[in-house]
Amino acid sequence: ENYRTQESIYRAHESSYTAEDSGYRTHQTQNSIKLEPESPPQFAENSLSLSKAHEDPSASVLNIECRVCGDKASGFHYGVHACEGCKGFFRRTIRLKLVYDHCDLHCRIHKKSRNKCQYCRFQKCLMVGMSHNAIRFGRMPQAEKEKLLAEFSTDMDHMHPESADLRALARHLYESYLKYFPLTKAKARAILSGKTNDNAPFVIHDMKSLMEGEHMINCRQMPMQEHRRSDMGIMREVELRFFHSCQSRSAEAVSEVTEFAKSIPGFVNLDLNDQVTLLKYGVIEVLIIMMAPLMNKDGTLISYGQIFMTREFLKSLRKPFCEMMEPKFEFSVKFNMLELDDSDMALFLAVIILSGDRPGLLNVKPIEDLQETVLHSLELQLKTNHPDSLQLFAKVLQKMTDLRQLVTDHVQLIQLMKETEVDWCLHPLLQEIMRDLY
Repeated sequence: ENYRTQESIYRAHESSYTAEDSGYRTHQTQNSIKLEPESPPQFAENSLSLSKAHEDPSASVLNIECRVCGDKASGFHYGVHACEGCKGFFRRTIRLKLVYDHCDLHCRIHKKSRNKCQYCRFQKCLMVGMSHNAIRFGRMPQAEKEKLLAEFSTDMDHMHPESADLRALARHLYESYLKYFPLTKAKARAILSGKTNDNAPFVIHDMKSLMEGEHMINCRQMPMQEHRRSDMGIMREVELRFFHSCQSRSAEAVSEVTEFAKSIPGFVNLDLNDQVTLLKYGVIEVLIIMMAPLMNKDGTLISYGQIFMTREFLKSLRKPFCEMMEPKFEFSVKFNMLELDDSDMALFLAVIILSGDRPGLLNVKPIEDLQETVLHSLELQLKTNHPDSLQLFAKVLQKMTDLRQLVTDHVQLIQLMKETEVDWCLHPLLQEIMRDLY
């Protein structure tokens, strides 16, 4: 039984891939959109956009201290890194030409004492180099910011050698993610927001537009009968063709997930039966996570972003088809609120795949060890990428429980459709995966 699943998952899709000198495989299906990364792996740099508008993001990311009082610097103000408090104090002093009572005590200026002696505080400002002639106010120059980021990252890696390994793992998985998944979150969100030079997706909002857009969905699995049919019969056939096409795309996606899993360091060294089990139980969860960025509250992208299908239309289909997507919409809207980017997603997918509690695993320990390493990398990544979201790591992991229930419900619905839909059949690869699943 397990051998057949292994053959299906590992070999059924071999014709869709070609080997490269690098040892990786590149998807070559006709409809796939090969995307290049829009930017390098996004660690500290990507979190810059999350800082408050008045703060210098690099100071926030690096946790640079104010040169005057040691509080957290908000930016590069009057020639030095300074906090909002000391920036304002220096500006008021200069602008109002304030003169403070002389003090010979050389008071120590720190976060809690900075307001006690204004004279010594101003002297400290001058001593560290604050000047009204320094026109650089707010964000530091890009070159200086990049230099500080590099120095900070290097220092952290020297202090914590394991951090360098975790960052390297994150970069590797991000690159694999970009290599094997044709529609990234960045690309999907650009399409959904209209911020792309590509043509806007074709919108399917009723049965008529579904029939008009069939050629874009590649509905070829179930040709229409030649004999005369009623309108209801035609719509039924169109529905069935659409869902058969969705299954074919899902089977392609299973191949992409398989290749991504094999790129996880250590995965191919696991017991072969355990590799198959991890994929069998994890692949649908991964597909749901990959589907989430394609969705918003109004609908979902399909066909590599060429089509937008409205949520209301999917809900209007007859039972049980109308029940297929709504739970995924509800999950995706909440999941998207976490605002993970593609580099975060790559690590989370690896965590899902490396779940050591799947039924039937033969050797759990090496799987748990691999997952623990990826979990550490994900935690570091989220702290770096989302410094203001302190509970994000816990929130992301909580989604794994929701995924289990989603997959259980999905498999039960598929079983119901197999029993009630005479003309409906499940793709062989998906059938193999879902056999005896939950």
